[in-house]
Amino acid sequence: MAQTSLILSASMGAGHDAVARELARRLRGQGHEATVVDLLTLLPAGAGEALREGYRFAVRRLPWIYAAVYRTFFGSGSRLRGDATPLARAAERQLLAVVSEVRPDVVVSTFHIAAQVTGGLRARGALRPPSVVAVTDFAVHRQWLHPGNDLHLCLTPAAADRARAGTGRPARVTGPVVPPHFRRAAAAPASRWQRTLTDLARGRPPVLLSAGAWGAGSAFPETAALLARSGFLPVVLCGNDDRLARRLSRQPGCLALGWVDDLAELMTAGRALVDNAAGQTAAQALAAGLPVVGYRAVPGHGAEGVREMSAAGLSEFAAGPAELLHVVRRLTDPGPFREQRIAAGRAAFTADSARVIARTASTHGVPHPL
Repeated sequence: MAQTSLILSASMGAGHDAVARELARRLRGQGHEATVVDLLTLLPAGAGEALREGYRFAVRRLPWIYAAVYRTFFGSGSRLRGDATPLARAAERQLLAVVSEVRPDVVVSTFHIAAQVTGGLRARGALRPPSVVAVTDFAVHRQWLHPGNDLHLCLTPAAADRARAGTGRPARVTGPVVPPHFRRAAAAPASRWQRTLTDLARGRPPVLLSAGAWGAGSAFPETAALLARSGFLPVVLCGNDDRLARRLSRQPGCLALGWVDDLAELMTAGRALVDNAAGQTAAQALAAGLPVVGYRAVPGHGAEGVREMSAAGLSEFAAGPAELLHVVRRLTDPGPFREQRIAAGRAAFTADSARVIARTASTHGVPHPL
């Protein structure tokens, strides 16, 4: 029987939207209906845009302030509250209006504030469909957790343990949500990127550096120069940061790219990914068979996620330039170490989150008291 899912995302970077789109695609492929809504559009006029731009500015320009905010309101040491945050409360009325219109069998959150909204409404009995939280981070910070939600889908066993301990509610390990073409790309014929990088590299192993959708992070020119001097071809993914792309395009021995639509093909042409956030790009690399190194992590969720991803055995961690070069050499050289890292990454994809969501919808959950 066809079901209807309402998926709540947020246009904060690109990762939350990417997961929401992929979940919707899979649900529709199973014969269900899926509607994706940006939670920021449900906030009072101007609040969503202000939240996005404020967060973007802090992460890119004032990282020490964002780190302090994260420790206070998001970090594992902060106390979990059972009520939704004031910002989440501001979206409740509009969300209930959307629920009344869409009439979903299940509501899915791919953004932490959305999880606070649905958790608060579900706990008070105002939201009748079951609520599933699809956590997109390797580190499950406090704002992902609200005991009103019915189920958390997590990337690793440690993340699921954190969700269960923080909410007293069920949590399941499903692994990252990544489009299937990232897994298929490794077996595809040589792509244009393989030909392009082979021509440019001239024997130097191509190493991708991820700056995320917003170009967030520090010392990309320095890291690229270090890799270039050490016999690698640094390929910097600058996202939508045109200024960063222009700056790096003038750097000898470096290939700077803006937004890349065929990222799966590019990943199969690389030998390793240097990542600073443990976000969707890192998850896509695991699916594509591209080993990941965490280095110079962005503050807050990025630093915590990089540590958790490494602790789960899904990536390496480099604390400084010398360690980065050592790890990158081991990962780019053919041999057991590289193959073990690739196998561990692909093993992280343990279940189809969309099928779990569909089964949850079929239970016709009802509000539960806390």
